[in-house]
Amino acid sequence: MKIGFVSLGCAKNLVDSEKIMGMLKEGGHEFVSKPSDAEAIIINTCGFIQSAKEEAINTILEMAEYKKKNCKKLIVCGCLAQRYKEDLEKEMPEVDRFIAIREYPQLHEILKEELQIPLHVYGKSERLSSGKPWTAYLKIAEGCSNRCTYCAIPLIRGENVSVPMEDLVEEAKDLASKGVKELVVIAQDTTKYGIDLYHRYALLELLEKLNEINGIHWIRILYMYPDEISDELIEGMKKLDKVLPYFDIPMQHSDARMLKLMNRRGDEHTVRQLIKKIRDTFEDATLRTTYIVGFPTESKQDFDKLCDFVKEIRWNKMGAFTYSIEEDTPAYDMEQTVSEEEKKERLDVLMSLQSEISYMNNRQLAGKTIEVLVEGKDGLSDKYVGRGRMHAPDDVDGIVVFTSMKHLELGSFVHVKVNDADEYDLYGELEEA
Repeated sequence: MKIGFVSLGCAKNLVDSEKIMGMLKEGGHEFVSKPSDAEAIIINTCGFIQSAKEEAINTILEMAEYKKKNCKKLIVCGCLAQRYKEDLEKEMPEVDRFIAIREYPQLHEILKEELQIPLHVYGKSERLSSGKPWTAYLKIAEGCSNRCTYCAIPLIRGENVSVPMEDLVEEAKDLASKGVKELVVIAQDTTKYGIDLYHRYALLELLEKLNEINGIHWIRILYMYPDEISDELIEGMKKLDKVLPYFDIPMQHSDARMLKLMNRRGDEHTVRQLIKKIRDTFEDATLRTTYIVGFPTESKQDFDKLCDFVKEIRWNKMGAFTYSIEEDTPAYDMEQTVSEEEKKERLDVLMSLQSEISYMNNRQLAGKTIEVLVEGKDGLSDKYVGRGRMHAPDDVDGIVVFTSMKHLELGSFVHVKVNDADEYDLYGELEEA
């Protein structure tokens, strides 16, 4: 069949989508980019926060319109289906099948029944890359065991379950053989990798094995829990030439009382020590974090304290979100003391503050030469676009825009002299060898 596939949500969900697409391709199905050309449409949904749920519902309704024409099957899987399957089946009869994540071990049987063609077992087929061919995500664990009070991930994805190391190394080698040069290591908590399988922190050991794979040039790690980034991990990363000094450390808050309410470990003192250790070890470390504003009982003083901490640390990259009330989480029953209007105001204040910090951080790169992964060319300006070691994929950290007198291959690594910067992006010119 001709299949249209829509993947929503985070990079971890995208990896699931690529595995599903891989098994469908091996089954002989063809993917089409236009829903109007599809005989079947599959939507892999996110159900993490309210805005993601609304996006998923709207996408389902939009795709259901095509079913009235030539589309024969509409199938919905992923987090939304896992979290609300029974309700969705009652409310959305236009969907032929909702498939919960817990059903993925039987996914080949379910899709065979719906699409009338034999399929390989989920996860046993080659992933079908859906993004830029030189970058791929490597999901090293499923679920999460941290039990943050605002988070529904354990309800949706279950406890932390690490993928065996040999399987990950094999998957990474396969990706490298297909031209992947940047490997982005992801999980809900990458620093907890191996605890369930090997009864020890095994992220560094995994990185050492990935570092040996031919063809891989950059290894980037996302979602590192602050109190699990040990001195051993930091010093070990320093010795691995392919592992970037990119530390994505979601903090969520800085105030001790707020962190306790969120069931987050660590405090200001711990983070200060961690940041000092990283910056003392790496001359060019990139420090990224995320914060939640408007969590239940967050006072003006709590928020001001957070702003002061951001000014002190001067994160290279920072994202922030307003608190989203999620049913079945412990925070759902907490007193909601911050209005939606106040949440948005606090978000604006925090992001404006970070914008100034980011601008000053970026300006310090002027005159320096950085390594850049070439990802595109603007036909109007005739300038190339890429990412530096400080820029994660998916437009979360900014880009590098630069000129070059010679033709450059997309997916290649070059050196760019930075001439200018704004709060998000860097601007420069190719530095000839």
